[in-house]
Amino acid sequence: MVTSTRVEPAGSGYAQWPAMLVPGAQLSEVMASEAMLRRFLSGLPGVDQVGTELRAGALSTRSIKSDAKLWALDMAVRMVDLTTLEGADTDGKVMSLCAKARRPDPANPSVPAVAAVCVYPDLVAVAKDSLAGSTVQVAAVATAFPSGRAGRQVKLADVRWALEAGADEIDMVIDRGAFLSGRYNMVLDEIRAVREVCGAAHLKVILETGELETYDNVKRAAWLAMLGGADFVKTSTGKVSPAATLPVALVMLEAVRDFHEVTGRRVGVKVAGGIRKAKDALRYLVLVNETVGEAWLDPSGFRFGASSLLNDLLMQWTKQQLHCYVRPDDFSQE
Repeated sequence: MVTSTRVEPAGSGYAQWPAMLVPGAQLSEVMASEAMLRRFLSGLPGVDQVGTELRAGALSTRSIKSDAKLWALDMAVRMVDLTTLEGADTDGKVMSLCAKARRPDPANPSVPAVAAVCVYPDLVAVAKDSLAGSTVQVAAVATAFPSGRAGRQVKLADVRWALEAGADEIDMVIDRGAFLSGRYNMVLDEIRAVREVCGAAHLKVILETGELETYDNVKRAAWLAMLGGADFVKTSTGKVSPAATLPVALVMLEAVRDFHEVTGRRVGVKVAGGIRKAKDALRYLVLVNETVGEAWLDPSGFRFGASSLLNDLLMQWTKQQLHCYVRPDDFSQE
């Protein structure tokens, strides 16, 4: 297990928070009107950009003890949402991806399956059939991914299509244009509408942090997503740069920590885009442990949206377990 000393960030005391942001507070009145919602979001403590980046940088240098590294690599594999979101995706590519998701290393059955396979809605049925009988979930992007530029009925139809095909999880995108122009209630209402359609399916809300301009906006968007019923807040679509970064993940992890302390409800975080190396994945696990604690160190609390990351995790996992080096082409490239 990842072991380290948790350090509370400066400025997280409740004395600096809005009156409604204290443990046990009822947040329903926050959503009663646009004015109340705006006042609430504006009242969230500001993010110290320099402090956040310094803290993320410092945590990225923390090492994981050798006896914990295999556990961390194993957990990172379990946390992967193995993803293909290309216009050239085919049934065959998705079937191969699902085979890899079930048995990441066919030569070593002790390697665990990944958390989910993430595809476009029209390929959900293919993934569902390919993963039948496994623990791997089927996630579908929806709501006019990646831009989010469509009418609400079109977006909800997108979600229903994916669910009817068998999706277990929905990764929706927020309307960044509405958010950046201050139409917070519109964004919230859309998330709540998708949450209602999802029913028992897990909802991940993609903030597209690379377009949100400031850490304060990332924090406000994360709170909007959680108020709307998100099970996970997710950094990025993977189609915009920058995508996931350690400082952005830190801001989101602090938001879910604070939300949990206020409401008692645990919300997960998913980082996606640009995470390709095992060493980077382990840095995120240290960040999780230091910020929200061990309760989030499982696939229900943290995920990696990735395609190439899995092979590097397998290489390092094999090195740690078998004490030998392997080549990237020893594993399938799907």
